[in-house]
Amino acid sequence: MTDLTHIDTVTKVEVAAQEDVEKISQTDAGFDKQATTKLLRKIDLAVIPLVTILYLLSFLDRANIGNARLAGLEEDLGMKGLDYNIAVVAFYPLYIISEVPSNLILKKLKPSTWIPTIMIAWSICNTLMGIVHNFGGLIAARIFLGLTEGGLFPGVAFYITMWYKRHECGYRISLVYSAATVAGAFGGLLARGIMEMGGVAGRPGWSWIFILEGSATFLVAVAAYLLMTDYPSEAKFLTPAERVEVARRLAEDRNVLAEEFDIKYFYHAIQDWKIWLHVLITICTFTPVYSIALFLPTIVSTLGYANEKAQLMSVPPYVVACFFCISTGILADRLRTRGVFMLGASALGIWGMIMTVASTNYHVKYAGCVLAAAGCYSTVPQGVAWNSGNVGGAVKRSVAIALHVGCGNIGGVISSFIFLPKDSPRFVPGFCILIALLSVAFLGSLVMTIYLRQENARRDREYKAPEDYTEAEKRLEREKGDSATFFRYTV
Repeated sequence: MTDLTHIDTVTKVEVAAQEDVEKISQTDAGFDKQATTKLLRKIDLAVIPLVTILYLLSFLDRANIGNARLAGLEEDLGMKGLDYNIAVVAFYPLYIISEVPSNLILKKLKPSTWIPTIMIAWSICNTLMGIVHNFGGLIAARIFLGLTEGGLFPGVAFYITMWYKRHECGYRISLVYSAATVAGAFGGLLARGIMEMGGVAGRPGWSWIFILEGSATFLVAVAAYLLMTDYPSEAKFLTPAERVEVARRLAEDRNVLAEEFDIKYFYHAIQDWKIWLHVLITICTFTPVYSIALFLPTIVSTLGYANEKAQLMSVPPYVVACFFCISTGILADRLRTRGVFMLGASALGIWGMIMTVASTNYHVKYAGCVLAAAGCYSTVPQGVAWNSGNVGGAVKRSVAIALHVGCGNIGGVISSFIFLPKDSPRFVPGFCILIALLSVAFLGSLVMTIYLRQENARRDREYKAPEDYTEAEKRLEREKGDSATFFRYTV
């Protein structure tokens, strides 16, 4: 038996899983197609709904300031000029900084401990936003909301990769991220209802938006301590044979690449240019996503709708975006490709933005908002799945995901100052900036797609096919991660 005294929690789980795998006969090819489908459905029902709810709440809690704005937030707190934009951007600096450390902590601790803990912390911050009396209090609450919420999405994305094979993650991450679109739609409807509570306990309607939504997050976080299963080898909802099969599938997919914690894999990640290109692409796609989340109610209100109706009219773009997120996730996993979907989603976002800014017809402008939301939101889960699936080794993968999402959230900072009051009602400079950023994302995705195809072809020419390597040969390269000669990229 392996000595597990001085290694981290996740590695203990992985070693235990590997020992289970070693119990399987060398001639055992694993479950058949029908049994595998049943196994994946079982995991999906136990894992995906919970983390989807967690992400829905996180996106709702960070973006509800846009709904609170329409409910009188600025007037009651004496905000003017760029104060709202400053309040939005205050969320992001510590949000971005916290993501890599959070994923490293997650690698050392159990998800069922770390994720609910940060949820409780940010739920308290969100609730406190409902009782602030001035602009300074709002800024302080937003800063700490960013610090506490930063680890959730990269943590959830990494958590999913610990259950599924590379070509199975995109659909699941798309399902989770679709919660952001649901949050956008649900947030508008919920905010419209909560606004009617204005005057209850002497608090305005915008105050109750923060208080009630923060309280809901707190309750779900408490439940998550009990409901979240850490890793397959500990899953009580799986039979012993199913736990072994999950471990076998993951070991097969990861080609014995290093899973243990070692700081050198952190340095491998930050020295990989491909990860930084993904970061650039992500900044260019996250900026439109956050712009839509934070300013869609404001943009819709410029199309002739009153504040109350603008809340409701902000719902359809999110519904369409949700459909596109899930559909592209399913197709990308089935076709085992990501680049073409990133290119298509970026192009759709560009088209929608052009319609919105170029037309003076309100119906065309609103249709552009719908298409822009569908394209922009679809890029996020595909980008995360593309990056994480092409990084070998658990630590490097966790850092890559955190860098990807963390640096991508610089887009939140940029988006905070794109749609300025002086540019209302058409917001031409803001939309032009978003079109330019999506164009960079399109070109970056094209470069990545071409490079990965060429690199796979080179490895096919110069080395053996991956299935021809013996276990011993693979173990000689286990620390090379995705640079191993038997590794092939998802294009």
